[in-house]
Amino acid sequence: MEHNVRQTKHSTSRRSFLRKGFAVGGAGAIGAGLLANGLPLPAFAEERRASLTRGDVAILRFLAAAEILESDLWQQYNELGGIQDSEVPGGSGSKPYIKALLVLDGDMSQYIHDNTEDEFSHMAFINAYLASQSADPVNLDKFRTLPSSKARGAQNIGRLTNLMQLSVDTSYWTRYRSRTQNPDLGGTFAQAIPGLSKGQFPAIPRNDGDLAPANHIQAIANTAGFHFGYIEQGGSSLYPSLAQRVTSVEVLRILVSIGPTETMHFQTWQDKAGNAPPITDPTTGLSFPDLNKPPFGGEDFQTNLIMPEPTVFLDRKFPVVSIIRPTETMGAAQGAAKFLTDMGLFRGQSQAFFATLNDLAMQADAAQRGG
Repeated sequence: MEHNVRQTKHSTSRRSFLRKGFAVGGAGAIGAGLLANGLPLPAFAEERRASLTRGDVAILRFLAAAEILESDLWQQYNELGGIQDSEVPGGSGSKPYIKALLVLDGDMSQYIHDNTEDEFSHMAFINAYLASQSADPVNLDKFRTLPSSKARGAQNIGRLTNLMQLSVDTSYWTRYRSRTQNPDLGGTFAQAIPGLSKGQFPAIPRNDGDLAPANHIQAIANTAGFHFGYIEQGGSSLYPSLAQRVTSVEVLRILVSIGPTETMHFQTWQDKAGNAPPITDPTTGLSFPDLNKPPFGGEDFQTNLIMPEPTVFLDRKFPVVSIIRPTETMGAAQGAAKFLTDMGLFRGQSQAFFATLNDLAMQADAAQRGG
């Protein structure tokens, strides 16, 4: 469905934000059709009149968009590698892909299913809450133009995200093991899988030709394993970063209640990624090293670590502390938009899509507590 844009009393000039911020994709188009006033409001919408600040609405809209995008990518993973049931819209599974995922953990299909269900619940709740406050829910359906995998098991429907040309930044693996560096204080971190950040690699089989040879489909599953952690560490940071800007105590409650579930996801996937077998893909040349050997390995890099090592926070004069990192609030939403774009998740999307995503991110970053 497509819906017309309705400006609420909380809305501000989107063009002014587009002038001020960086462009994730092309600037110019405002992305009409994203904010869906045509969606039916829940019954409680009339009982709870809008009491949120403009900034709170902007933050919730950006988070709704982020959850819609997450739901789209996780649905694709579940169709081919998860459990298909009535709880999650899905396909019919790909046995060779599932077999490769199970090398990382025997419960991978269940975890993929549950992560997918969680993201759908986040998306539905935030949009319903916006409607209850007489604010526009978010709808991205007009941008469902990217192709599906042609592998058996996937649905042939339009997608928002592209899982077949990813560049995965695996520095989160070393970041959460560092005792001396924090990205909020300018820290930089080595890639766990250097090749993954340099090319364009599938994380799901693109067609049935990707199901062999064995090391090729295993490399695709390994890529997915590291991509799972990459996606969820972003959510782990985004919610506490934006929570520092909200005004409403109830909106704060929403963010600090949903955010920790993203951290639960991240902790799970960080553990599973460590089980990726060391192989070289004969088709792409992508290599996965043994992370228990140099230049990694040792106490801080053993692959079964899933809890953040204490590190510097706020100022180096303080003792190190175990924390989510980063949580700097300035530019958090635009940083998240860039993070999603840089991994290739939106390869093939329109300039209108990028302008719309950037617009929502800049409005969220412009939010100030009390305004």
